[in-house]
Amino acid sequence: MNPVIKGLVMNTNAAVTGEFSRFFHFLMQEMKPRGPWLTPFNVISIPVIFTGVVIIVIRFIYGLGAVTNLSQDFPWGFWLGFDVITGVALAAGAYVITFVVYVMKVEKYHSIVRITVLNGLLAYIFYAGALVFDIGRPWQAYNPYIGNKFGFSSVMFLICWHFFLYMVAAFIEFSPVVAEWAGWEKARKFLKSITLATVILGITLSILHQSGLGALFLMAKPKIHPLWWSEFIPVLFLVSSVYAGLAMIIFESTISHRVFRHLIPHDPKHSFDDILFGLAKGAAVVMFVYYFFKALLFIHGKQWSMINDAWGYWYLVEVIGFVLIPGFMFAFGYRNRSLNIIKIASVMALLGIVLNRLNVSVISFKWYAEVHYFPSWQEIVVTLMIIFTEIWILRWVVTRMPVFKSAH
Repeated sequence: MNPVIKGLVMNTNAAVTGEFSRFFHFLMQEMKPRGPWLTPFNVISIPVIFTGVVIIVIRFIYGLGAVTNLSQDFPWGFWLGFDVITGVALAAGAYVITFVVYVMKVEKYHSIVRITVLNGLLAYIFYAGALVFDIGRPWQAYNPYIGNKFGFSSVMFLICWHFFLYMVAAFIEFSPVVAEWAGWEKARKFLKSITLATVILGITLSILHQSGLGALFLMAKPKIHPLWWSEFIPVLFLVSSVYAGLAMIIFESTISHRVFRHLIPHDPKHSFDDILFGLAKGAAVVMFVYYFFKALLFIHGKQWSMINDAWGYWYLVEVIGFVLIPGFMFAFGYRNRSLNIIKIASVMALLGIVLNRLNVSVISFKWYAEVHYFPSWQEIVVTLMIIFTEIWILRWVVTRMPVFKSAH
């Protein structure tokens, strides 16, 4: 080999090796715990996580029947109804806020873009990943992606690809933070240059799979109570995901500003309170739109006779108690500049989303059955394990990477 070329190759290899060694040492330093260990959250979450791991091992050795109450009559349970159907709706804040900031150019919300995208990315990774626990034959999870026995025009095929591509898009949206943390300036500049294109792709994918999750239930008309089934379920799922995302941002931002207040820089232009008021205004508008759709479908479907039994009362609790009332609370809190009312309304709106998704996917599913499905304690523990693990990783990322830095 030419001595000059050989020298260049050796220098290049040495540079790459040196850079890898530097990053590996840096990563090992970052892996060290920060802060006290005996916190209330750690004391509660660590036993739950270890118990959940044991349950998952039992599930994969002995099957779903060993730890769940799933059956041939009720193949979809709490893991799918809450972790996936509900979790994806709660993670919608990422596509909503990136649309507002990057497409609508509303500068006020720049400071919460990174933490919101991080929350959305982790939610998709963990909640979509939880599907592996819920599938009877997880080693065949690739089938929907290749259209095997599903077909290329099936809703499952589309949702699976939307999920996967959106997780890639969300990671690219967040990747400038990782590059900045690692000191990769050239990579950060490149990744930032493709942010707008990635955001547009992510928004498109989110709209498709948020509505697509609703489309899954179109074929289950005989099995879902008429008060919750509608040919417009895809539209209802999409609209409700918007206010779910806004409510989740309010809820998570409130907690973040308490727990990580020492990491959050002061923004002289846009205060945290102003951001919450703006989010509350948007949530109120979308919730009224959603309620209008629900009322229109109820009246057009002539469902008055269905509200005279326990299922009808339960439906009114969801629609009035957790949609209409928190919608008015958001509007009242915005108009009267009351943060406490807005925060309470965000919790109620989130509970309403959880209730709606579980009503559609689990509670009202085969409502006529004599023996109905109810989740086992193991299913609930595994779900808590997923939530706690997500919070652990989010805390690790937030305390090390410039997540709260404005995304300008």
